[in-house]
Amino acid sequence: MKYGFIRTAAATPDIKVADCSYNSAAIIENIKKAAENNTEIIVFPELCITGYTCGDLFSQRTLIRAALEGVESIKKETADINIISVIGFPFEYRSDLYNCAAVLYRGSTLAVVPKSVLPNYNEFYEMRWFREALGKTRIIDFLGEEVCFGTDIIIKASDMPEMSIAVEICEDLWSVIPPSSRHALAGASIIANPSAGNEITGKDTYRKALVENQSARIIGAYVYACAGYGESTMDVVYSGHNIISENGITLAEAQRFKNTIIYGDVDVYRLESERQKNSSFRTDDSGYTVVEIDFKENNGDIERNIDPAPFVPKDIKKREKRCEEIMNIQAAGLRKRIEHIGCKNVVIGISGGLDSTQALIVCARAFDMAGLDRKGIIAVTMPCFGTTDRTYTNAVSLTDTIGATLKEINIKPAVLQHFRDIGHDESIKDLTYENSQARERTMILMDIASKYNAFVVGTGDLSELALGWATYNGDHMSMYGVNCSIPKTLIRYLIQYEADTTNKKELRSILMDILDTPVSPELLPPDKNGNIAQITENVVGPYELHDFFLYNMMRLGFEPNKIYYLANIAFKGRYDRDTIKKWLRNFYKRFFSQQFKRSCIPDGPKVGSVSLSPRGDWRMPSDASVNTWMEMLDELE
Repeated sequence: MKYGFIRTAAATPDIKVADCSYNSAAIIENIKKAAENNTEIIVFPELCITGYTCGDLFSQRTLIRAALEGVESIKKETADINIISVIGFPFEYRSDLYNCAAVLYRGSTLAVVPKSVLPNYNEFYEMRWFREALGKTRIIDFLGEEVCFGTDIIIKASDMPEMSIAVEICEDLWSVIPPSSRHALAGASIIANPSAGNEITGKDTYRKALVENQSARIIGAYVYACAGYGESTMDVVYSGHNIISENGITLAEAQRFKNTIIYGDVDVYRLESERQKNSSFRTDDSGYTVVEIDFKENNGDIERNIDPAPFVPKDIKKREKRCEEIMNIQAAGLRKRIEHIGCKNVVIGISGGLDSTQALIVCARAFDMAGLDRKGIIAVTMPCFGTTDRTYTNAVSLTDTIGATLKEINIKPAVLQHFRDIGHDESIKDLTYENSQARERTMILMDIASKYNAFVVGTGDLSELALGWATYNGDHMSMYGVNCSIPKTLIRYLIQYEADTTNKKELRSILMDILDTPVSPELLPPDKNGNIAQITENVVGPYELHDFFLYNMMRLGFEPNKIYYLANIAFKGRYDRDTIKKWLRNFYKRFFSQQFKRSCIPDGPKVGSVSLSPRGDWRMPSDASVNTWMEMLDELE
């Protein structure tokens, strides 16, 4: 594919038990079909060349010879196809029979991997026919080639080392310490598992959880191909329950009882980034054999779902649970700070906008947790040149409904005096005009906090920190910032959640109107109709784009060109390519130039996987150059 995406497939072909010629032809047909879909790795079920349910026929030399001939025919018929195939078959070596997987690529056998753990309980009798894997990898003569035979083998692309494959087979995954755990630490990013797990009631749920959990544990991708219709149903039934998971998330899952091919675009660059950040992921490739190949990526765009709002769960129930959890984290952090300082009051600037609304809601919850009177929340509204009737009314009404103490201080006279003091013409509505208001508000909040033995609760959010959309030593400063790791796109859903769960109709009405109000610092005068004139997203760009950029840069470590590629998929039909590129350039420019503000931000609780705290997740010099990132953006189409 491109940008580190590898299209994987798990295929369950129609087979006939013990008919190796028929089964090989079916496998070849599936490989060709998958290749037409730009697949680069395909995994077939355990012993699919013979069928898993051959029983004592595995002791027949005729069947074993036919299986080997089947592997050879597949190898020849797919020699011109750019796809790595993992195929289950029985293999005899030095008078012992092994349950194996052959890894084929462009007419060559890259490895033969035997099963490590043989089930011999309940309906399984594998030890009757097979031997467990040998302890050491060795070189064998396999169909006229010198091939590695063993479990500790990694297939790695020489020009794309992040794409590396290892194999474990069925029961290996169900063991206490699966071989894939060692494979991952040795460098394998994709685990192929040819399997033949039968179906009993509830087993599919357990199987899926097992695949997801193991992919998460190894910070890797897991391609699980299961035997299906065509196996003998004399005693058990097989459903073809194929699963492809990446780091705990299922990318594709087959409909059971229907033989099919499923596809999943695995992001090996993302996996590499996750592993790099995880200090407990300690690599150890001792004893492993690495088979390097000249791997050629297929052309074509990915078909993977790219979430345009990665900070916000799509499932409503999950989102509601997340919102409640975030509220509790914020409130618990604030409660601890209140009790540690030993005060019973906090001060917060309330504007009628999203961020201050969320912060006030959190203050109320923290005071309830601490058993304090909400009147100790001193909410200060400070109207000035840009304040509109709508935001002012919402700020006052919200404070009253919450049960906090409202203080109103019109800062126009103080700001005008400040203009005279510094010799600024009030008709010049520049940065000085705007910042003077923001700093005056902060000074008032700080001094009120001193007067009431309180501390100032900050309202700024993660998106604003990323863009530096705050006045240094103005709204940039507080004594505890409860929203500091919550992006703007998520703030909206937190307030929506509060509106949906409150039993106060008046509070719900206020919150819904706040949600419908344009995002603005209100530092410039309203238009002639009294509406907000200064719309933040017209200046810095859409927050939904910036949050997408931030997540993919910070959480996943993606490069600008990959973020641009993914954004065009995620926002197709909403933003054109030029618009996305424009705001992506603006994002990087602001992110680098505004680091100095983040280097000295107040304390605040981390609630998600991305934080810009200099004491937590993000340590960056304030004078780092953005040139390398901008050069990559300059090369975009």
